[in-house]
Amino acid sequence: MKNHPVPFQKVLLSLLIGSSAMLLLACGDKKVAPAAAAKAIANPMDVTLTPEMAPQFKIAPLAVQELTPWVEIAGRIEANDQLVTRIGASVTGRVTEVLAEVGDRVRPGQALARVASGELTTAQLGFLRAHSAASQAERAVERARQLIQADVIGSAELQRRESELAIARAELRAANDQLRLMGLHHEAIEKLREQGTLHPHTAVTATLSGVVIERKVSHGQVAQPGDPLFTVADLGNVWVVGALPEQTARSVQAGQAVDIEIPALGKRQLAGKIVFVGDTVSPETRSVTIRTQVDNSQRDLKPQMLALMRIRGQAQQTLALPAQAVVRENDKDHVFVKLADRRFRLTPVELGPASGAWRPVLKGLPQGAELVTEGAFHLNNERKRAELE
Repeated sequence: MKNHPVPFQKVLLSLLIGSSAMLLLACGDKKVAPAAAAKAIANPMDVTLTPEMAPQFKIAPLAVQELTPWVEIAGRIEANDQLVTRIGASVTGRVTEVLAEVGDRVRPGQALARVASGELTTAQLGFLRAHSAASQAERAVERARQLIQADVIGSAELQRRESELAIARAELRAANDQLRLMGLHHEAIEKLREQGTLHPHTAVTATLSGVVIERKVSHGQVAQPGDPLFTVADLGNVWVVGALPEQTARSVQAGQAVDIEIPALGKRQLAGKIVFVGDTVSPETRSVTIRTQVDNSQRDLKPQMLALMRIRGQAQQTLALPAQAVVRENDKDHVFVKLADRRFRLTPVELGPASGAWRPVLKGLPQGAELVTEGAFHLNNERKRAELE
């Protein structure tokens, strides 16, 4: 087979077609490239202000501020232990009557329950014997004084009888004191002395004014001395007790002011001072107990009510920005950082709890970064509007 030469016109035509195709592709690339670049540059978190809008916003660099942080802890209302008394029976016996219930207001000397006791009967008989012995000793001394005047007996006999009278009177006083300790009041003891009438029961009485906050006795129950049958508290002054995390315990000391909020009373605000800071850390909660004391003259603070305690900590130097510069977006804190003249970007940032009008910066911004400190909320609305358009 013979090879025929390709005509020069066909070769030239092929070269022209190829060059045209390459030129068309190049032109197409030049048209697509700017659109792709524009799409890459666009950022929904950026916003650009017009010259007319720019004066409405205030910009300031992020700087170190001196902040005094507040420590917030959960607390509860408790009765003041210094104004709480636990009352029990003074003798072993059976409870015959319960006279007070939880919530009752009582006064000193008021009977809370009655107890029948064999010990009380024995003590009353002992008092009567001591009274009789003291009376006999008094008469013996009187006769001895008459006989010594008649020179019938000597002075030694008179001294012996006077000594016996002193012992008898001491025994009578002891028997009287024992009856008082058993709960027998003065009128009952005088009636026993004069008429010899025995009282079958004794009373469990309140020792201070207050409210019965606990009752651990029932009718027919056998009571032992020392068993706490009633708890009475004066609620005119109460404690607010909280657990402070061990990491912040060193920044709190007795005498510091505390702001207290009571949610159950419509977030009522109270002011108090720390009266106690624990010296040990609870191994279960890793916390230190603190306590403050507040007035409760209106009796609206009830034991076991929940409270929120705010304690001012020690002043410290830290990066901080105004709280009004913060924008909440997707449940996170953001601020507008200046990128260029009239151009800003919504930037996520990690912030600490507010301290007054400032928020400490924990992560996300360097010192000196220029931020929108006033008008951030409106600037974010402008960003969203531009994004929608």
